[in-house]
Amino acid sequence: MGQLFGTDGVRGIANKDLTVELAYKLGRIGGYLLTKGKNRPKIVVGMDTRISGDMLEAALISGICSAGVDVLSVGVLPTPAVAHLTRKYNADAGVMISASHNPVEYNGIKFFNSEGYKLSDEIENEIESYILNGEDIPVFPTGEDVGRKKLIVDALNDYTEFLKTTLNIKFDGLKIAIDCGNGAAYMAAPILLEELGADVYVIHNDPDGTNINVECGSTKPEEVQKLVNEIGADMGFAFDGDADRLIAVDEKGQIVDGDHIMAICGEYLKNKGLLTNNTIVGTVMSNLGLDICLEERDMSLIKTKVGDRYVLEEMVKHNYKLGGEQSGHIIFLDHNTTGDGLLTALQLAAVVKENKKSLSELSGIMTSLPQVLVNAKIDNAKKNSYLEDAIIKAEIDNLEKRFHGEGRVLIRPSGTEPLVRVMIEGKDKEEIQTIAEKLAELIEERLK
Repeated sequence: MGQLFGTDGVRGIANKDLTVELAYKLGRIGGYLLTKGKNRPKIVVGMDTRISGDMLEAALISGICSAGVDVLSVGVLPTPAVAHLTRKYNADAGVMISASHNPVEYNGIKFFNSEGYKLSDEIENEIESYILNGEDIPVFPTGEDVGRKKLIVDALNDYTEFLKTTLNIKFDGLKIAIDCGNGAAYMAAPILLEELGADVYVIHNDPDGTNINVECGSTKPEEVQKLVNEIGADMGFAFDGDADRLIAVDEKGQIVDGDHIMAICGEYLKNKGLLTNNTIVGTVMSNLGLDICLEERDMSLIKTKVGDRYVLEEMVKHNYKLGGEQSGHIIFLDHNTTGDGLLTALQLAAVVKENKKSLSELSGIMTSLPQVLVNAKIDNAKKNSYLEDAIIKAEIDNLEKRFHGEGRVLIRPSGTEPLVRVMIEGKDKEEIQTIAEKLAELIEERLK
């Protein structure tokens, strides 16, 4: 991870950290490096619904076009749609303007290569080196060689039609509640589920540029839980700002997070003989309950660093078919190259429909251990220093000994925000909540 690129692209407060000047440079330099040597190259650009998207899109596209690269502008679409359409349109790269689940004042710029995969650290470091060293690329096209922008009016339909090909079942008879988070799924999700035959009830699908992720979506699942209970839905789906993650709700209004989704879909794929080595790829944040569930069913869990890019790297390396994060980033390797909330919703609903079981019954194969997450607010420059502090390290060691294998402590700096995340897992939720809060306070005090 460099100074600009975090675990998921370049992020910051729009017009403060992520300025139009930086967006221009990312477009110009990134566009050049990702298409070097190509004849009339092209890059797909999409964005979520936040108010700063127009500003950053204009700057980013200006930079790309200044490098002699054409832009296929797909407008407001989920992040995974940009990854897919980059491949479908035979583009040389893709860029998504989004800060995912972050508050509206944030925004981000995330690149994909021609295959729809997030960039390697090496390429990100090369782009970053140019910018941080104040260097420019040796390309100044003129006349007909300047890049141009083309609006792609069929992009939404191209994406939803692709998602339909991942299924061989319709959703007739299913009542589904969805919370679009006033984000990038606000058009795609209702259209897709209705076209597949579901009876769809929608909330928070009226974005105004400032209400993305505000008391709604995957970070506020209480909204869709309430809707499920009110209408008697079979299930509910809540998406984040760029719709690359999904939190589901069963017919009883209970949360079905990414770990439970992987348990359900993993067992389904195993029974079909489609799960490579009966193995799922998760992260260090995966609940211990998932380990127990999979072990009981002769399945294995491999854990990577936090970030769906690391999950995907492990999946591609060994051809593992299913992986993801507790937060709801789920990857089905046969269908996508990044987390896709809509695809995950379809796959989960298909398992419910095909097995003729309720989502609560399917989700019941896994029991989560209590887990709490508390954020310590730390300056970006200091958030990686927690292990260098002897007092913090000693406290973590003491807690690990105290749990005796029946709980765990996980500390990690956020890749996108000025935070150190303190996660504690154990049997007693009240106890671990207190422990996590005290440890977060200690980290803030020691690193302020």
